Amino acid sequence: MRSLIDISELTPTEIEELIATADDIIAAPAKYSEKCKGKKLATLFFEPSTRTRLSFEAAMLELGGSVLGFSEAQSSSAAKGESIADTAKVISCYADIIAMRHPKEGAPLVAAMNASIPVINAGDGGHSHPTQTLADLLTIHREKGGLDNMTVGFCGDLKFGRTVHSLISALIRCSGVKFVLISPTELKLPGYVKDKLDAAGVEYTETDSLEGSIADLDILYMTRVQKERFFNEEDYLRLKDTYILTPEKMALASEKLRVLHPLPRVNEISVAVDNDPRACYFKQVLYGKYMRMALILKLLEVK
Repeated sequence: MRSLIDISELTPTEIEELIATADDIIAAPAKYSEKCKGKKLATLFFEPSTRTRLSFEAAMLELGGSVLGFSEAQSSSAAKGESIADTAKVISCYADIIAMRHPKEGAPLVAAMNASIPVINAGDGGHSHPTQTLADLLTIHREKGGLDNMTVGFCGDLKFGRTVHSLISALIRCSGVKFVLISPTELKLPGYVKDKLDAAGVEYTETDSLEGSIADLDILYMTRVQKERFFNEEDYLRLKDTYILTPEKMALASEKLRVLHPLPRVNEISVAVDNDPRACYFKQVLYGKYMRMALILKLLEVK
């Protein structure tokens, strides 16, 4: 039995295999429509979610399985003080696989250590979000024809952005990838992620200018400034509008640029950008479902 808590637990070969499976699901969905018949996915979401929770549920349903779970902590026994470890043991009696989101970093790992079924980390605090990274990787692969030899810009909240941390961890294992880290000083990439970049010998630059960087990018990964990660509302209000991607800024970019965003957005990408053919964030949502289907098949060892 195997869980997925961090993207680094998957080898580059395994990621390639998941992408190949997702590509095959896209090409021939009927072939997979009963692969998980009789299997149950438990979605344990202790933090609000639209895309990730519904994506997991849609993934399991389209594989012929069923879904049970909850969408907020207050509708679970966590409201009564039940521990994550006990919850994982209980849910193991009802389901075949768990997808868990939790505001505390490390909670899905605790669940995986106590469950008798696979656990997928669906986002834990500001730490990691491996299935969003799988969605990102499939999007890049299908839009750019591969994952190597490109310049990737991350813009916005790089400090608390778990999707940023996870995607960097995946891309540092690809060849010829360079990073441009675009953020205000207060939201710079954490030291432990920079340590990974340094250890891998990956080239990166830090800047606070989106306009001065966008022309050099193959991928621009926009992020929102996350109100829920701030203890001080004044800091959030001061930083939330630092970067807004507009058609005027897109005019500075190459035609080869592709724009990704893990969503939800607030106002960091103007709706006027949505119809630009370089905007891929809604495709990204769809690709996330296919990669979660591929991952469920892998962890349940369904052939």
